[in-house]
Order: sequence, then structure tokens, then C-alpha cells
Amino acid sequence: MATSTEHRAGTSTEDGSPETAEPAPSSPSARLARGVRRLGSRAHRTTPRLVRGLTALSLAALLGLGATATAVLVGARDGTDTIGDRAAPQATRAADLYFALSDMDAQAANLLLVGADPDYTVLRKQTLDTYERRRAQADDDLQQAAQAATDDPAGQRAVQLVLGRLGSYEALVARAQLLEEQAGSPAGQPSQSALETYRQATDLLRQQLLPAAGQVTVANDASVERVYQQQRDDLGSGRWWLLAVGLLALVVLLGLQRLLAVRYRRVVNPALAAVTLLTGAVLVTGLNLVGRAEEHLVTAKRNAYDSVIALSRARAVAYDMNADESRYLIDPTRAVAYEQAFLEQTQAIARIDGATLADYDARLADAARRHRADHVAVPFGGYLGSELRNVTFAGEQEAAERVLDTFQQYQSTDRRIRELRGAGKLKEAVTLNTGLSKGQSNYDFEQLGDAIGDTIAINAAAMDRAVAATDGDLDGTTAALAAGALALALGLTAAGVRPRLREYR
Repeated sequence: MATSTEHRAGTSTEDGSPETAEPAPSSPSARLARGVRRLGSRAHRTTPRLVRGLTALSLAALLGLGATATAVLVGARDGTDTIGDRAAPQATRAADLYFALSDMDAQAANLLLVGADPDYTVLRKQTLDTYERRRAQADDDLQQAAQAATDDPAGQRAVQLVLGRLGSYEALVARAQLLEEQAGSPAGQPSQSALETYRQATDLLRQQLLPAAGQVTVANDASVERVYQQQRDDLGSGRWWLLAVGLLALVVLLGLQRLLAVRYRRVVNPALAAVTLLTGAVLVTGLNLVGRAEEHLVTAKRNAYDSVIALSRARAVAYDMNADESRYLIDPTRAVAYEQAFLEQTQAIARIDGATLADYDARLADAARRHRADHVAVPFGGYLGSELRNVTFAGEQEAAERVLDTFQQYQSTDRRIRELRGAGKLKEAVTLNTGLSKGQSNYDFEQLGDAIGDTIAINAAAMDRAVAATDGDLDGTTAALAAGALALALGLTAAGVRPRLREYR
């Protein structure tokens, strides 16, 4: 009986070792064992798939981060370069064209103003030389404007109008000079034929050439504004895209590390941890570069260019205003009209609402006193008001204040010219108008022009620095470092995953 019981209880192998009895097929322990084996087999099959899938997603996210950063930052550099190196210079050059044309006419008026009087022989030669310089400048500005207007039909038409009519204007000025030389008229009293010819010239300039030049300036300025707004929009959306793609890359990398930690019983994967840190650093650096690019863009456009174009327009208008002063003296028939034009140009530079020529100086002096007491307060408008509200850079406040000072002095001298003219002291008025000595109008005007030029130079230099800073941030070194970081991240990701996948071979 004992032998039979032992046989039922278990059997032995041929070497005498007992065999392990399998649980009965229908017992709970058998079903549990089969379930464990199936789970282990399924995990063995699905783990490498998950690892490969998350690895591929990680690599794609890293590549997406690199592509997004490249697109955003290259766009930022190109946009800033477009404003600083092309659009802004085109706009200021168009304003310079207006200035050159205005000064040409001012010099033409001065030639008639001094006449054949021997007291003005030296001044006459200086005036002719200045006229020729401005003519050459206008020709150069026109060539540049024509090249810049290739994609702007309205700008092209305006440039073509100036090109087509400038020769007619120059011919009329030359004829007026010839007639005046032949007449040998005294100062301030040009011959009727010379005056009539000059009227045709100045009417052509004021009614056709200057408005066309103004259209070119407005068109180029609008182009700058359009590029600026587009670039700011692109930087804003680019920042969010960069943040979204960067966070996605970090989430996927963390998910991959979590999978490896759970499935392989490892606390950290050094290679993937390094990739995660590198990706975070790249994301922070990229966002910082976008922020710096936007800051440089604002500096170049809002702080610098806006002042440059306002001052360039002020200078252009000032030369037309100076010409109106001379026109007022040589053409009594149109004196009232020229005086009104002078006031309009004056108001364009520093607007005092409701002011007349009689009370303008006193009201501007009061506004200037209030401004000097508190630089934040700018109680007048116009181009100069715009500049004083946009003071940003070192030395700019002092330079802009000098523009205000010299503008006030020029206006004061102008009133003395008109008083002399009204008192019948024509030659004294001509001398005060054309003189280059301190206290005379052309000296004062030269000081005004220099002050405007110095203030423009401060802002132009700041604009150049902002553009250069963007180029420096986003140069070839930055691109090489970014490419190296991307390559390293891709390589470390593959290196961190490869040993784990080998365990399934």
C-alpha cells in the first residue's frame, strides 16, 4: 500500500530526481501562471516598439525645434537687416531728395536776390557752387530712388515725374540767371524777364517736383512701417511656436526616460538626461535671442528710424522754408503768398496751433521754456515735437535741444528781415537774408542744419548698432553652435536608447 501511495504522490526521473508536478489545467494557480507568462511575452514584444516610437518622436521633436528656431531667428535677422540696410536708407534718401530740390530753388532765388551788386560777388560764387552741389545730390538721390522703387508702381511714377521734369526746371533756372546777368539788376530787384522765368521754375518745383519727391518719401516710409509690423508679428508668433515645439521636445524626452526607467528598472539614463538639459538650454537661449531680436528691432525702428525720418523731413522742409524767405524778398507781387508758405513750413517743423507769424516767436518761446523746465513736456507738435518726444540715446536730448535753440534764432532773424523789408530797407534785408556772418540768416540757418544733422547722426548710429547687434547675435557662429547642439542631441538620444534595444535581440 505504501508503494502505491508513493507512486501516486510523485514520480522520479531516470536519474532519481523527483519531477515537478504541473498544476491541474483547471486550477487557479495554472491560470495565473499562464497569465504571467502572457504578460511577460507581451511586454517583451511591446517594450521595444514603445522605445522605438518614443525615440523617433524625440528625434522628430528635436529636428522640429531646430527648424523652428532657424526659421524664427533667420527671419528676425533678415527683417532687421531689411529695415536697417535697405528700407530705412531708402526712406531717408527720398527725404534727402526733397531737401536737395528745395535747396536748389533757395540758391536760385538767392542768385536773383543778390543780382549784379558788386558787394555780393563772393556770395554769388558761393551760391552757384552750392546750387551745383545740390543738383548733383538730387541726381544721385534720384538714381537711388529709381532703383528702390522697382517694386512700387506709385513710387516709380513719382520718380519718373521728377526725372522727366527736373531737366525743365534746371533749364528755367539757367535762363533766369542768364537774363539777370544781362540785365545787371541791383540787389533785391531782379529784371521782370528774369523774375517771370524764375516764377515758372519755382512753380514747377513747388507744384510738381516737390510733391512727387514727397510721395517717394511717404511710399518708402510706409514700406518701413509695413516691414516693421510684419516682423514684429512674425517674432510674436515665432516665439510661441518655438516655445510650443521646445516644450513638446522636453515632454517627449521625459516620457522616453520614464519608459526606460519603468521597463528597465533604471533610475536615470545619462545620455537622455544630457539631451534633456541641452534641449532646455537651447530653448531658453532661442527664446532669449528672439527677445533680443525684438528689442533690437524696436530700437532700430521706433527709437532710431522714426527720429531719423522726422528730422530728415524737418531738414527738407526747412530748406523750402528758407527758400520762401528769399522768394518773399525778390517777388513783391507774391510776397503775401510766400509769407504764408513760410509760416506753413515753420508750423510743419514746430507746430503751435493757431499761431500767426506775428505771435509765433513769443508762443514758441513760452512752449520752449515749459519744455526745458520738464523735458517730458513737449507743448508743440511738428517734426521737432515728434523728435523731442522720442529722445532715447545718449547725447540725443542735448542735440535735439540745440535744434530747438537754432530754430528759434533763425525765426527771430527772419522777423528782422521782414521788418527791414517793410521799412523800405531792401538792401539791408538782402544782406541780412544772405549773409553768412553770425547773426545773419544764412549763418543761423547753417547752424540749424548742422544741429539737425548732428541729431540725425546720433539716431542713425544707434540704428546701425541695433542692426549690427542682431547680426552679431545671429551670425555664423550662432548657426554653427546651434547645428552642433542639434547634432549632439540627436547622437546622444540614439546612444542612450541603443543599449536598451540590444537587450531584446
